[in-house]
Amino acid sequence: MSTLAYDGGAMLGRQLRRIRNNPGLLILTQTMPVTMLLFFGYVFGSALAMPGAEYRSFLVPGLLVATAANGIMTGMFQAAQDTHRGVMDRFRTLPMSRAAVPLGQAAADLVVTAVGTVPFLLVGLAVGWRIEGSALGAAGAVGLLLLFRFATTWVGIFLGLLTRNEEAAGQLGGATFILPLLSNAYIPTDGLPDWLRTLAEWNPISAVTTALRALFGNAPVPADAAWPVAHPVVGSLAWCAVLLTVFAPLAVRRYAHGER
Repeated sequence: MSTLAYDGGAMLGRQLRRIRNNPGLLILTQTMPVTMLLFFGYVFGSALAMPGAEYRSFLVPGLLVATAANGIMTGMFQAAQDTHRGVMDRFRTLPMSRAAVPLGQAAADLVVTAVGTVPFLLVGLAVGWRIEGSALGAAGAVGLLLLFRFATTWVGIFLGLLTRNEEAAGQLGGATFILPLLSNAYIPTDGLPDWLRTLAEWNPISAVTTALRALFGNAPVPADAAWPVAHPVVGSLAWCAVLLTVFAPLAVRRYAHGER
């Protein structure tokens, strides 16, 4: 375990330096959620039954979770890029823990996400969103958000190691944009057709979004929703546990075995 911690810390530092040396990508990934908040909040908000300020309060937790779900895309692209360029092969020749490289990537992504959440929340406050619950609930919401990001990053790392091509990973990662659209991140699900509502409410993004809205005090928990949304905190933790239990070992095994 001490070897994993030391090697993982070294890989964490390597990933953070990599991000620092690519400031354009960092700026894009940090400003995109803010741009989406302004666009969705003022354009979609004017077309929905909710008044503008009320919709923006509804939207902020959804966009936070949609951004966290992008861990699939970023994790996939970075892992595929390192694999395609032979970096992973060089790492495998070093005497280090096989879990250190994917763990370092996931941990670095978590650090960047935590830092990037702060300006997004400040912009949310500027456009009318408020934390209407307790400070403890708000802290729990942020913790749950980061846990979900960490879990989705492992999904992306595994898929990136599987595709082994940064162009294919970029195209496949772009397709993940549809996942928040099939959830309650942007609109309530109670007006959807029954089959589509069921699909949306069993989307992990819906459970985490509902949990954040409840913990921030922005919206009540729907009583007639599917189980993960009706019990959003427990449902979110369950989804995160499933994703980590399945994809973290798969990612480590895929990295350790390489092309075999």
